[in-house]
Amino acid sequence: MDSSLKRIKRELFPHVPERISGLVDLSYNLWWTWTTEAKMLFKQLNRHAWIESIHNPVRMLRDLPEELLNAKAESPQYLRHYDSVIERFTRYLHSGGTWFSEEYKGGKKYHIAYFSAEYGLHHSLPFYAGGLGFLAGDHLKESSDLGVPMMAAGFMYGQGYLHQHIRADGWQEDVTETLDREAAPVTRVPVDGTEQVIFKIPFINPPIHVAVWKVAVGRVPLYLMDTDIAQNDPSNRSIFLRLYTGDTEWRLKQEFVLGAGGCMMLHRLGLEPSILHLNEGHTAFALLERIRRQVGEGEPPEKVLQEVRRTSIFTTHTPVQAGHDRFPSSLVERFFSDYYPQLGLDRQDFLKLGADPMNRDVFNMTALAMRLCDFRNAVSREHAHVTRRMWRPLFSVNSEADVPIGHVDNGVHLPTWLASHIEYLLEGYIGRFHPCWIEYHDSPLMWELVKEIPEKDLWLIHQSLKRQLFNRIREYKRWRWTERRADPMNIVAGGILLDPNALTIGFARRFTSYKRADLIFSDLERLKRMLNSRWRPIQIIFAGKAHPDDQEGKRIIQRIYQYAERPDFGGRIAFVEDYGEQIAQYLVHGVDVWLNTPVRELEASGTSGMKAGMNGVLHLSVPTGWWLEGYDGENGWVIADGEKERGGKSEAESLYDLLEREIIPLYYNVSEDGIPHLWIKKMKQAMASISPRFSARRMMKDYVRNYYIPALSSIKLR
Repeated sequence: MDSSLKRIKRELFPHVPERISGLVDLSYNLWWTWTTEAKMLFKQLNRHAWIESIHNPVRMLRDLPEELLNAKAESPQYLRHYDSVIERFTRYLHSGGTWFSEEYKGGKKYHIAYFSAEYGLHHSLPFYAGGLGFLAGDHLKESSDLGVPMMAAGFMYGQGYLHQHIRADGWQEDVTETLDREAAPVTRVPVDGTEQVIFKIPFINPPIHVAVWKVAVGRVPLYLMDTDIAQNDPSNRSIFLRLYTGDTEWRLKQEFVLGAGGCMMLHRLGLEPSILHLNEGHTAFALLERIRRQVGEGEPPEKVLQEVRRTSIFTTHTPVQAGHDRFPSSLVERFFSDYYPQLGLDRQDFLKLGADPMNRDVFNMTALAMRLCDFRNAVSREHAHVTRRMWRPLFSVNSEADVPIGHVDNGVHLPTWLASHIEYLLEGYIGRFHPCWIEYHDSPLMWELVKEIPEKDLWLIHQSLKRQLFNRIREYKRWRWTERRADPMNIVAGGILLDPNALTIGFARRFTSYKRADLIFSDLERLKRMLNSRWRPIQIIFAGKAHPDDQEGKRIIQRIYQYAERPDFGGRIAFVEDYGEQIAQYLVHGVDVWLNTPVRELEASGTSGMKAGMNGVLHLSVPTGWWLEGYDGENGWVIADGEKERGGKSEAESLYDLLEREIIPLYYNVSEDGIPHLWIKKMKQAMASISPRFSARRMMKDYVRNYYIPALSSIKLR
């Protein structure tokens, strides 16, 4: 146990009996978030406190009375469960034989440093804005499970997370949440007898001082930088209050600290990464800091550049030029005037590294990463085609196919996103043939055993998950009503009238124009006929936030919210506000169909449909991103590919046709036993085809074999 956690136990949890003090250690390691038995260990302490803490064991343990904890410490039944979980947790952390150690017997211990601007790990750590963050979080979790020698760097955003409140007129209001560090699973990183590491980042005037925190993600440490400390000038204290600030100079400063400062932080901690993996261009300055440090140690600049390239991996997720971070070259030159000479570069060569291929007066962070990494990847096959076309001007190649950008299909961390009810069901049918099936869940052959699950068993569990979703919606609205006196129409629009027996479609993601959340409203009369059908109704649940600066995204939310208020839609349209990790879990577990309608090629991959599919929720999507590879003809539906403009008239027609002619009839085709057997057959096919192929386990094995091991091997060969 590190000294920081010892201090926390002593100061914050003196009331936790020694016999069950392992609960504190467990609460500060996010392993519990993807381990059902560990979650149950906390839940069994007190179910009401578990709900009240919003499933945050640090907060719950802090607030529970000593007498309740003493009673649990004397309960033989609870202690049996406790001992079993703690023994499993200890074995997980300290076992030497992992998939990675078997796959790569390199002898010397290497370290991979992963850099990302955001991490979606758990709602008690609000350092994420959307899918990019959850992808990064799943990357760390799966690295832990496979034993990949990973460490990660990011920011401690003081107000990084925006809650969403929908006003009576349907307009999104952004409400900031200030992180309560005493109730979050994050610890100070001590050094040399001090309570916390604090280091200074030069090259910025005034200098920025950074405190270091750590989040334990299973075996993987995530180190977070924090500037909201007394040593900083007031302007620098607030640099990292918010995620993705719109101010250009502020954003440049953020990204310098994220990348270059992240490397300085690891060096200060005595952690020297063998290779870097950069998640999007926000992190690209880490490459420059690697160069600066090695040049400063006397290495020739050209040799250093080649070494950095051979040992760096860059993943891009953005399929449009406007989405990549770009700064005026004049601002970058001014900002880095004292920095780039230490790279062994003159002004011209430095600016060339980040020169935008479309505008030489712009410094492009993705271009910088592309030029300084030999390993580059997109996140789906289609996205790779788009990315090679977009960045071909950077490379001297004869054709687009020769552009050296590969792809690794995104995947999601199955233990995190699989409903516990589904996990127990699979244990009964896959587990009896493969007792350690969860360790090999990227094996497609194993998932064929899903076909043997009785339709009735799967249907009853799905219906139970659906009821849990509606209960969550109802209880949230109850809280809004009692605590804040919510407008009655807000309660109606929020889903209080939803019918658990109706075919339920879910649409949950970031609200921006190209996602086309309102495509299904293209023909209101036709939609209303389906919603208000007496015998075969449908209903649609929407959830998601617009970026604070995205006015069109907010207008789309407002229109959908106003549809949800209208009596002629029968209470069958709902907008669930404040979409986040917790409501996402309920949605991907509990709806019947997952809807995805982006403009073709503007969706790099998408991952929410993967999470839904592994829980038996059927995907209905335009053929883009991961679904181009995931659709097999039997595991969901493809909306006919139409024109690429935002209106998408032909795609709307295809969507309506699929609903009227295939989806609705299939769902309501119920046998005498009350079970829609043909629908459940498609559910099984979705689970069997999506779970192994689009798991983070398969994704991480691809990264290891195609990128990490080749990069590490280049070190060994030199």
